[in-house]
Amino acid sequence: MRNLRPFFALGIFLSGIVASLCGQVSASLVAQEGSIHPGHSLLVALRLVHEPHWHTYWKNPGVGLPTALKWKLPEGFKAGEIQWPAPMPIRDATGALTGNGYDGETLLLVEITPPSSLPTGSKAILSASATWLMCKETCVPGGAEVSLTLPVSEAAPIADPVWGARIQREQHALPQVPSGWKLSAGLSQKNIILDLIPTRQEGGSGSEGGNDIRFFSDDDTVPFDAPQRVEAIDAGGFRITLATASDASAPAPSRLQGVLVRKAGWGGGIRGIAVDIPLETGVSSQAGQGDMRAKTGAIAPPASLLGTLGLAFIGGLILNLMPCVFPVLGIKILGFVRQAGSERRKVVSHGLAFTAGVLLSFWVLAGLLTLLRAGGSQLGWGFQLQSPVFVFVLAAGLLVFGLNMSGVFEFGLGATGFGASLQGKSGYSGSFFTGVLATIVATPCSAPFLAPALGAALALSALQSFAIFTAIAVGLSMPYLLLSLFPSAVKVLPRPGAWMETFKQFMAFPLYATVGYLVWVLAGQVNEGALLNVFFGLVLVAMGTWVYGRWAAPGRKPVEARLGLVCGLLLMALGAFAGWPRAAKPTDIAWEPWSPARVQQLRGEGRVIYVDFTARWCATCQANKKLVFGSEKVRELFHRKNVAALRGDWTNSNPAITAELARWNRSAVPFNLIYLPDKSLPVLLPEILTADFVLRSLE
Repeated sequence: MRNLRPFFALGIFLSGIVASLCGQVSASLVAQEGSIHPGHSLLVALRLVHEPHWHTYWKNPGVGLPTALKWKLPEGFKAGEIQWPAPMPIRDATGALTGNGYDGETLLLVEITPPSSLPTGSKAILSASATWLMCKETCVPGGAEVSLTLPVSEAAPIADPVWGARIQREQHALPQVPSGWKLSAGLSQKNIILDLIPTRQEGGSGSEGGNDIRFFSDDDTVPFDAPQRVEAIDAGGFRITLATASDASAPAPSRLQGVLVRKAGWGGGIRGIAVDIPLETGVSSQAGQGDMRAKTGAIAPPASLLGTLGLAFIGGLILNLMPCVFPVLGIKILGFVRQAGSERRKVVSHGLAFTAGVLLSFWVLAGLLTLLRAGGSQLGWGFQLQSPVFVFVLAAGLLVFGLNMSGVFEFGLGATGFGASLQGKSGYSGSFFTGVLATIVATPCSAPFLAPALGAALALSALQSFAIFTAIAVGLSMPYLLLSLFPSAVKVLPRPGAWMETFKQFMAFPLYATVGYLVWVLAGQVNEGALLNVFFGLVLVAMGTWVYGRWAAPGRKPVEARLGLVCGLLLMALGAFAGWPRAAKPTDIAWEPWSPARVQQLRGEGRVIYVDFTARWCATCQANKKLVFGSEKVRELFHRKNVAALRGDWTNSNPAITAELARWNRSAVPFNLIYLPDKSLPVLLPEILTADFVLRSLE
C-alpha cells in the first residue's frame, strides 16, 4: 500500500470542527526555552494528547495520513521539518497491522530559526495549522490552530520550567545511529537482509529481547505490514530479514532508509536507530553468518568431507519419505508389481536405468549450480521452484501423469516403442526418465540431514560438490536399486491381478495433491489475473488429455485416432499458452486498494484516477479485465498519463464499498468510474467495457 499524503483542501477547514466536537486528540504548541534570541534557533513541539485507544500517524503511515503543520510565522522566521520520534506499530482489534503511528502523549519537534535582525523587547507569535487523522475502530480527520507567544530577548535564553527538560529528552531520544552499533544491508531475491552488529560490548546490548525489534521504512521499499524475521547473530547483534515491495517492474532500491525500533531501547534513552545505508544488490549481508547458524539451531556442515558425504547419502534416503517424492514412488511401485514375474537381469536393468536417471539429473544440477555460482549468482537449494514457468510446466506434467493413472487416457504403442523389439528399450527409458522426474520433484524437499550437506556443497570446490550431489543421488535411488538387485524382496509383493487398476487409480490422488501444492506456490508468484489463467490453462491441458483418451484409444479407426491425437495436442498446447506465466512489463498497471481518503488525496494532487469496483465471483468483471486492462494501448495510456489506478475488491462484504456503490445509485459490480482533474464529478462507465471506450473516456 502506498502512503496517503496531505489532506484535501476542504478537509483542512473541517478538521478543526471535527476535533473540537470529538476531542479524541488535543493539540498545543510548546517551546524548549522561555524566550527567543535573535538569530539563534529554537526548538518547539506540537504536543498531541490522545484519548485511550486513539492514535495518529507517523510520516510513513502505512494506512492513514501523517500529521502535518502549516506554519504562520512572522517575517524572516523559518521553520524546519518535523523531527519524527520513533513510531510504534498500529494494530486493529484482530491484531493485524494497520499502520505506523503514536498514541498517548507525543511531541513532534520542529526547529524555528528567527532572523538575526529581530528587535529585542518585542514579542513574536508562532502559530500553525495542525492537521492529522485520528483513528480507533473508525477514522476521522482532526486539526487545530496552535500558537505560542514568546518575548524576544538579548540575554541567553533560559529553559522553559515545564517543557525545557522534556523537549531536551525527546530530542536526545530521536532516531540516530548510536556509536556502539554498525549497520550493513544487502538485497537478496525479494528480501533485504539488515545486520546490526555492536562495535563494543556494553551492558544490555546482548541478543536478549530481539523479538521486540521492528523496522519502519521511510518509503515503500519495505511494506509496513510485511513480515519481519529477527535472528540473533554473533557478538550480541541481530539480523533482520525484510520483505520488499511485490512490484516486479519497480527498480531495485539503492538505499535502505527508515528507523529500527526496539521497545527496550538501544541504550542512553534512544528508542530508534536511524537507518540510511546503501543496499548491495544481488548479495546478502554476511556479518555474523556462521554464529547465526549456531544460535538459530541449524546444523553446521561437518568438517570432514567423508562425514558430509554420509549426511548427503542419508539425506537422499530421507527424501524418499518426503511428500514431493511419494507420488513418483507410487509410479515405481507399480513398476515393481509389473516386473515381479520378470527375469532378474531385466529387473536389475530397470533399477540401474532409474539410478542413472537420478545420477545424471543431480550431476546436471551440480554443474548448473557451479556455473551460476562462478557467475556470482546467490542461489539456494530448490531455486528452480522460484521460476513461475518451471512450476507451471511441472504442475501441467504431473496433472497429465495423474489423469493417465486415473484412466482418462493410455499411452499408445507409439509412445512406448515401435513393436516388440523396441518395447524393452522404451521400458528402460521410462525407468530412466522416472529417475529424472524423481530428482525434479525431490529437490525442493530438503530433509534435515540434507541441509548441512547442501550447504557444504555450495561452499566447497566443484569436484567436492559433485561428490556430495552423487551421494544424494545414490541415497535417493538406493531403495529401488536394492529391490532390483535382490529379487527375493520383489517376491514379497502381491501377485498381479485386477486390484492393480484400482491401485493405479488410487495412486493418482497424490499426484493431484502435488498439482494443488504447485498451484499454491504459483499463487505467491503471479498476480490474480495470471493465476486465473493458470487454472484455465490446466483445465485445457486436462481437456486435451481427455480428447486424446476418448478418440485415440486402441481399437479406434486410424482416422479417428489421428484426429484425436491432433486435437488433444492442440488443446494441450492452447492450455500451455493460456496458463504460461509471463514476466511483468513496465507498462503493467499498478493497482492500489481503493479508499475514499486515497481518492481525495489523489484529487488534491491533480491526478487522473481510474476506479474499478470488482469481485472475484463476478464473471463480467473478469471479462472486463481481459478486454480492457489486457489491452496494450490501455496500459500504455495509463503509464503515459500517470493514471492512478484504484481497485475496490467486493469479493467479501465491505461496508465502505457498499456505501460507495449506493452513492452512485449502484448495487452491483462491475462498476468503473474516472475522476478527471478539471471536473467535479467522475465519469461513470457502463458495466460492459471495451478498450476503445476506456481510451476515449481517458483522452
